[in-house]
Amino acid sequence: MARSRRMELLARLPPAWRARFLQLGFNWHPAFRATGGRVHKVSANLQHIVVRLPLCRRTRNINGSLFGGSLFAITDGVHATMLLAGLQRHVIVWDKNAEIQYRRPGYQTLYAHFQINPDELDAIRGQLDQYHEAEATFTVHIQDPQGQVYTTVERTIYIADAHFYQQKSQSR
Repeated sequence: MARSRRMELLARLPPAWRARFLQLGFNWHPAFRATGGRVHKVSANLQHIVVRLPLCRRTRNINGSLFGGSLFAITDGVHATMLLAGLQRHVIVWDKNAEIQYRRPGYQTLYAHFQINPDELDAIRGQLDQYHEAEATFTVHIQDPQGQVYTTVERTIYIADAHFYQQKSQSR
């Protein structure tokens, strides 16, 4: 339940501090730091996050381009965290499935833009109200500053009311 305590802490912070807190949380988390990526921007409403992946010694592969594992890893956990913050209820969130399509090698710093709009949050809330669990699929394009897409990642996220998930887990 440590995850829910962090989200409760985030909710108690003044709104002006939440984006910065989330950015620092990602950038200082050991698993996310290891990807080589850094959260570059977080919108005030926490519904848009930009992650920067620089081409450097730690993220470069044998061919001199960005390592595919780093490209994939920078997309892990971002949408799940945005959902935890945006749904504003006690839920369990898991990555259920992920697919990556490498379109071209990256020889420069690339950016991943994560977006969740209010309509998506409302649809998920509706599914949770009706079924107590939901799935949502998000597509992230990793691109250069000019908008050229290098990699596309599609992630399916499982969301469930915490009480429902606990009961479901115990019945297995």
